Amino acid sequence: MATSNKTNLNALNDRQQDAVISEDKRLLVLAGAGSGKTKTLLQKLIYLIEEKGVSPSNILTITFAKNATNEMIDRLIISADESGEYEKQLFDKRKSFVEKEKERNLQQKKYTWIDGLTVKTFHGFCYSVLRNYGVNEFDNKFKIIGEKKRVEEDGFSKHAAPETVFEVFHKLLIKECEDTEYLLKLKRYILDYIIDKIHLKQIAPNYLPKDGKYFTTLNGTKVRSKSEQFIADWFYRHSIKFEYEPLLNVKDFSFHPDFYIPEANLYIEHISDKSFSTKDKEEQFKKGNLLLVKTFDSMTTDSALFNHTLDKIVKNRLPSDYHKTISINFKEEFNGHHENVKDFVQQIMRITDMIKVENINVDTVLQKARQDQHERVRNFYELAIPIVKKYVHYCTDKSFLDFNDLISRSTLLFQNHEDIANKYKGKFQYILVDEFQDVDKLQVELIKLLLTDNTQLFCVGDDWQSIYGFRGSNVSYIVEFEKHFSDVKTIKLNLNYRSTQNIVGASNEVIKHNKFKVDKDVQASKKSEHKIVVYSGNTEEENIQFCFDKIKELLEEGINNDEILFLYRRSKMFTPYYYRFKNENIRVQNKTIHASKGLESKVVFIIGLAEGNGGFPDIWLEDRIFQVIKKANHDLLMEEERRLFYVAITRAKDKLFLITQKGNESSFLKEIPSAYTVRTTNSIKQIVDKVILCDSCFSQLEKLHVYCPYCGQKVKDNFEEKKENEKAYSIDEIRKTHSQAYQPWTKEDDEKLELLYSKGKKPYELSEIFGRNLGGINARIEKLQLKEKYDK
Repeated sequence: MATSNKTNLNALNDRQQDAVISEDKRLLVLAGAGSGKTKTLLQKLIYLIEEKGVSPSNILTITFAKNATNEMIDRLIISADESGEYEKQLFDKRKSFVEKEKERNLQQKKYTWIDGLTVKTFHGFCYSVLRNYGVNEFDNKFKIIGEKKRVEEDGFSKHAAPETVFEVFHKLLIKECEDTEYLLKLKRYILDYIIDKIHLKQIAPNYLPKDGKYFTTLNGTKVRSKSEQFIADWFYRHSIKFEYEPLLNVKDFSFHPDFYIPEANLYIEHISDKSFSTKDKEEQFKKGNLLLVKTFDSMTTDSALFNHTLDKIVKNRLPSDYHKTISINFKEEFNGHHENVKDFVQQIMRITDMIKVENINVDTVLQKARQDQHERVRNFYELAIPIVKKYVHYCTDKSFLDFNDLISRSTLLFQNHEDIANKYKGKFQYILVDEFQDVDKLQVELIKLLLTDNTQLFCVGDDWQSIYGFRGSNVSYIVEFEKHFSDVKTIKLNLNYRSTQNIVGASNEVIKHNKFKVDKDVQASKKSEHKIVVYSGNTEEENIQFCFDKIKELLEEGINNDEILFLYRRSKMFTPYYYRFKNENIRVQNKTIHASKGLESKVVFIIGLAEGNGGFPDIWLEDRIFQVIKKANHDLLMEEERRLFYVAITRAKDKLFLITQKGNESSFLKEIPSAYTVRTTNSIKQIVDKVILCDSCFSQLEKLHVYCPYCGQKVKDNFEEKKENEKAYSIDEIRKTHSQAYQPWTKEDDEKLELLYSKGKKPYELSEIFGRNLGGINARIEKLQLKEKYDK
């Protein structure tokens, strides 16, 4: 290897060294943002091989994403490559991803000790386990089924299923709809809860249409009540044609009976406690000798009774040769509603994932759902669970595994086949897990099945950066590490090498508001030359303009495009920024905060920091449907939102800009003490005319007065006053960005300026340090003749 172990350890701080040389069997390394966790984990790998003489084949390193795996392998190759050529190729922008991947594979094989390591994602590891030894638990010639037909992870694309998960679920749903009863129940559910959203009626009464026809029947007719919908659907199921609220005038006035069945020449009035008196209508029916039957809301509480009543009322009055069967099919019934069917299928896919991650029995979920107080939830699971079961059966029959199956099937393999479990337990004496804050229940169960009393488990993560709860990860596994593993030791890496003091200090203050966490005293190794800028525009256009102006300044100061990163909660927030920057030929890195995890940038802008729906925090208590499987906790969701904000802040190395809305600032911004920030905005123009007062007697004057009519004092010239006001206003505005603008230079200022200039500080850096604009700094440098002294 390229360097000695002693040199490698000397490059670490004391706590990093403690983690690397630790012999503890269950070790958690809690690594604060920017504290060198990947470096520590890699040094642990090198230490085990070089110093402890451990065979690379006895070490298992688990990561969470393929790019993290690639990064680890790249850094190991760089550490071994004395020529430095690989690092040059890796960062060569002219080389394609495929070329770099090919070179990585060649270099990995070149160094036997790297090639002998097992560095894989959870899914990649389980994939190899099942390929090699899964024949007793599953077909080891399985294919991977994912959201796309091409599965880009750990070579999975070679064995991708010909169908996507959605395609299989959709196909199974259509097949299930060959059962007429299922199809009509599904249509009823989609009409009620996805199209009409009747479950929102109570919480949002304004959602009701003006004509009061809120409920959609199976044939598409809009009716006023759930019980009228029941009657109309009954007609549809029995292929009985009907008219809803036809116009009728017998003699004295016009009115709209609820239903008319032409084939039976029958009118039906449905009576509820909200109905008006039908006395006048009934008299009209008698005068016209028309047949009227009344039904009542109270009948609908017993569906069997109501069905029997309708059967008795209507069928006996139909012609004897009237057809009684209905021929329906999926395509016709959902014509115009295929997007809504897609939504329903995606909900089934989501609960299937949740059931697998939480490792819950499908029948247990159905039983729990049947006890739910809400009809919508009960109906959903009655429709969904048969499809979930058929999906599981279909995938087994076709030898398909999805990503959750890879882990659950591997877990079953180890549980059911002791010989195979023992093979892996014997092989991997050291198990290193990266990003441990992101593990879920399935993954922890898998790890436990690989451990013996002699296995060393080395987990690295940061509970403050746990942001994937919506995917099933559970922060409690890292916060309560000692509850899940016995005889544990924890080492905290609390020195941040990435960000300046102000950024680290601000992030610490924000995360302090979380209760469910491990306390860490994170310190910055870099001093601050800039405060965090909080800008609150009156409009989105003002925010975009501010960011645009700042980017232009940064680029002029010599900062590269790829050193500036824009972050946001949701992708749509960046769209107006994107088009403005594109029009101005600014190219500006941008990612969602979730996608930015693990990244860093010299300058970071976080946009969309407004309160409320779509802002930050945005507590999204998911549909009650999902609560059947895993209950949500508002306080814990708020804490995850705060952790997401923490992740965003700590991506910044030197400069951080927080962009919000005036009057609607995110509550998270209020958690940052003013000592770390400079807050700036555009002032709001006065909406009341200025009152003019006499300087001498303070009497109110009119605009046209030249002399005060009360004391004779000459009124100051309006133009003169305006110029003075404009100058004062201009200085105030400039000082929002450059706090010391127009202040006289002191002797101490000049001495400090000369000292910093002599040490190589650039004018734009001096501008930030002194709180003065670039022109003022350059003028002072010229006055003190610093260029002549130090630039020779």
